[in-house]
Amino acid sequence: MPAKRKSSKTILLTGAAGFIGSNVLTYLFDKYPAYKFIVLDALTYAGKLDNIPKKIRESGRFSFWYGEVQNAQLVTDLVAQVDVVIHFAAETHVERSIYDNYKFFDTDVLGTQAVASAVLKHRKTIDRFIHISTCEVYGEGLSKKMDESHPLNPKSPYAAAKAGADRLVYSYYQTYGIPAVILRPFNIFGPRQHLEKVTPRFITSCMLGEKLTVHGSGRNSRDFMYVDDVARAIDAIVHAPHAKVVGEVFNVGSGVALPIIDLAKAVMKEMQYDSRNLVFITDRPGQVSNFACNYEKIRRTLGWKPMTSFKQGIKKTVDWYVQNQAVWEDQMDMRHVSVRTPEGKIELH
Repeated sequence: MPAKRKSSKTILLTGAAGFIGSNVLTYLFDKYPAYKFIVLDALTYAGKLDNIPKKIRESGRFSFWYGEVQNAQLVTDLVAQVDVVIHFAAETHVERSIYDNYKFFDTDVLGTQAVASAVLKHRKTIDRFIHISTCEVYGEGLSKKMDESHPLNPKSPYAAAKAGADRLVYSYYQTYGIPAVILRPFNIFGPRQHLEKVTPRFITSCMLGEKLTVHGSGRNSRDFMYVDDVARAIDAIVHAPHAKVVGEVFNVGSGVALPIIDLAKAVMKEMQYDSRNLVFITDRPGQVSNFACNYEKIRRTLGWKPMTSFKQGIKKTVDWYVQNQAVWEDQMDMRHVSVRTPEGKIELH
């Protein structure tokens, strides 16, 4: 049975010192002044407390716990205090998973198992458990737009780890009846994203007067969505009637497949940077060439659709990186990852 609905909620967000989690936390904190928030984060290289605005960190409605999601006892103790769990915590970078994949399976699969088990233990008081999966679980697009029924064919260690976590959560719903919802966002960009990701890497390369490196021909496509639209989707899932969302999988994305070379050119145009500064490097191992989101299910079920255009999102994102160099400059040494090509050559990707 679903937990009794309350006018106020306490929400646990794992991994919310990272990019997506900190943006979602900020959105919910501002929108719901009666809600309380708990964040659990291991503060790995991709997570930092500065990603959480000072007004939140100093609020009586917020508490922070330092720790890993694999710590089952800590996770269980925190889940016991809340109504809603939003599980962001994961290793997320495709290239880094190629170089060092053990941590991905440890955090993404075993960490998710610890969270799901804690939700199971407290299922009488947990109203909703939202697991943040990824479009990467689909692998190569077999249709122009991928819906939730698309086969899962992960093509990188990161994608495989996330596919394992995705199906683990679903199995807990089927076996134990936990109130789980799985969200599969497509490629997200916006403020506070780590410089290893393609959009901030392009932006900072323009700021630093560098060449912009693009894999292969640059024609591989992704569906890019501004981070505030993800926050709106999660908000809708948290507050939807139980029967509409529990046990369901939802895609969220823009619905538009954009070649990476066009992303680079859009950033250069916004920053008035010479497009001749594009250079092409070897294609990434495990690369996929077609990513476009069919979000009809969440539109039909919850009325959600993306509200921020790609052009608006790029402008907002560029403005943030230009105005907040002190926040991201300590990530400069991690903008590129060493990857061994099939020919044995080491390249920075």
